[in-house]
Amino acid sequence: MNQPPKLNESQKEKHLFSNYPYWAECFGTAPFLPMSRDEMDLLGWDSCDVILVTGDAYVDHPSFGMAVMGRMLESQGFRVGIIAQPDWNNPEDFMKLGKPNFYFGITAGNMDSMINRYTADLKVRSDDAYTPHGEPGKRPDRAVIVYSQKCREVYKDVPIVIGGIEASLRRIAQYDYWSDQVRRSVLIDSGADILLYGNAERAIVDLTHALAQGRNVEDLTDLRGTAVIRDSTPAGWTEIDSSRIDWPGKIDDIPNPYEMKDTENMTCSTNGDDDNEVASDEPDVMAIKIVPMPLHRKADLDPNKTAIRLPSFEKVRNDSALYAHASRVLHQEANPYNARPLIQKHGTREIWVNPPPIPLETDEMDSVFGFQYQRIPHPSYGDATIPAYDMIRFSVNIMRGCFGGCTFCSITEHEGRIIQSRSQESVLGEIEEIRDKVPGFTGTISDLGGPTANMYHLTCKSETILKNCRRLSCVHPGICKNLETSHKPTTELYRAARKIPGVKRIAIASGLRYDLAIKDPEYVRELVTHHVGGLLKIAPEHTEENVLNKMMKPGMGAYDTFKKMFDKYSKEAGKEQYLVPYFIAAHPGTETKDMMNLALWLKKQKMRVDQVQTFYPSPMSLATAMYHSERNPLQRMSYKSKKIHIPRKLEERRLQKAFLRYHDPKGWPALREELKRIGRADLIGSGPNALIPADDGTGNGRHARPGFKSNVARTAKNSGPRKRR
Repeated sequence: MNQPPKLNESQKEKHLFSNYPYWAECFGTAPFLPMSRDEMDLLGWDSCDVILVTGDAYVDHPSFGMAVMGRMLESQGFRVGIIAQPDWNNPEDFMKLGKPNFYFGITAGNMDSMINRYTADLKVRSDDAYTPHGEPGKRPDRAVIVYSQKCREVYKDVPIVIGGIEASLRRIAQYDYWSDQVRRSVLIDSGADILLYGNAERAIVDLTHALAQGRNVEDLTDLRGTAVIRDSTPAGWTEIDSSRIDWPGKIDDIPNPYEMKDTENMTCSTNGDDDNEVASDEPDVMAIKIVPMPLHRKADLDPNKTAIRLPSFEKVRNDSALYAHASRVLHQEANPYNARPLIQKHGTREIWVNPPPIPLETDEMDSVFGFQYQRIPHPSYGDATIPAYDMIRFSVNIMRGCFGGCTFCSITEHEGRIIQSRSQESVLGEIEEIRDKVPGFTGTISDLGGPTANMYHLTCKSETILKNCRRLSCVHPGICKNLETSHKPTTELYRAARKIPGVKRIAIASGLRYDLAIKDPEYVRELVTHHVGGLLKIAPEHTEENVLNKMMKPGMGAYDTFKKMFDKYSKEAGKEQYLVPYFIAAHPGTETKDMMNLALWLKKQKMRVDQVQTFYPSPMSLATAMYHSERNPLQRMSYKSKKIHIPRKLEERRLQKAFLRYHDPKGWPALREELKRIGRADLIGSGPNALIPADDGTGNGRHARPGFKSNVARTAKNSGPRKRR
């Protein structure tokens, strides 16, 4: 099995469980983390050390962030309570567990609250998968901000710690699709004391133990995986100034505002009696060195005391090119082994983003997933169904992270590019626990996966290269030669899982990275023969090279190769199986001709897809920077950079979606008009080369159906929601 590269001592974090437990460990493990004072009384608690406030219903399962954080802190000896989906108009809801001893930990939940409530067309969703019975309206818009303000209102002196994906993706100034403007860091808008980003086990453990030892939260400024507010850059540090795009040809040294002038002949006297006495109680000031970005590679800088200054909030709000530049810099500082702190001024305050956390080792991952989860919703929900839980209750998360770097996806920004994998023994143990513990188990494990199905234990072959790499993706524009692509650990895991007594079937529902899969035919054979139940979801996302490059997705050659392998191994197994491809409409850089070519490809493949996506500009993603700036941050920024086409208007977004669903009569009138406008009226009619039929006088017409296979994609609607990639 491939092991992660070994690190130098200076780059290692102390073990996640190396702290001496807090004294409250004597209370033991709670059956469920308490949600009421009555439950606290039964546990013998007079107070909670930490209270987690979440926008999701409380499900005690490792797929739900508040359960992981709560059980993590419990393992360190702390008493943790949960306030789930409080009524934000009722202050008493935030007081029902009393005052926490250390802090409120606040998250919007497993999803961003705005994405959870609104569609890509800005329509209000009719349900919420993380709420009992799917009932909508149980969390506020911008939940992190609202919950933080309410906690501050009821307990003014209690520190507030924010985290989860909503806070993580808003740690610096970010474009907000719903208000169509750049918003400040959520750390400022929420009034919180500290922000934890990414998978925050290390940060929350160190933070909580520090507070338990009597330290003040405002002094905890250097924890990895956190963002804090500072008044200024600490003395003795070097700033790499990346606050602008176009530097002049000749770059002079930037005057240092902290530099002490020659004072050899200068005197200062408080009483005029002693001209040689300097009246100052101030300690010596170490200068802050400022290096222009174009010169930083030539400077000999201490990596432990070097930070990068981004353009200020005010600048990126008013200059979309600077916004794209800031996004590019942030993504280049994502490797925890070489990332430097980022500084972004907001008015008179500085947002200071510390480097990402060091990934968890396999044994640490095993422990996090091995806590005594009940694996069911809290009993207070009774028999209510929670759709998100129903989807994952028989699935197992085997890894974290994604090195794909797809520009439209937020997984990499949140979980990082370095894969963190569990051991085979840990995964098999969880399968057995599901078999023995989860109500309704009939023998089928619905998924062994994660952000992607097939990155388990894939890592860089070289420790040195890993620590120095700044690539945004390990698989684009091609698969890095230093990436381990053997799927042997995954294949062995599948085989071992199938042998567990009581397990009849192991399904794979996570999205497959097929450009990686084709590097290991034995894995594809194993997958297709034993783990595909007729349909396999994959995500080409598009067919046109210029769009795929902006998505950082592989070309269609990899898809064609995988399809041949899939069909071959399906036939050998005696199974009739189909691929279910997913595509995105209206991605930045996509023009009408691109969608037309995609529609023609679908027709040639005899595919009619019903389950399609329209691009959704989520905070902090590179594609969102493209959407806002009309520039490509995958390339070096310049005010002279060629702008890219952005399908921004609702009408165009719907038109592009109509091309994806070329078989749907509802879209034919708009498609006819557009095809005529671009000079492709030849695609309207009844011939074999036509995309859509001519108008028969009713505005619709008839679409020839002979030769089409059954609607595989429509059948896939019943296979469950797609995991975002």
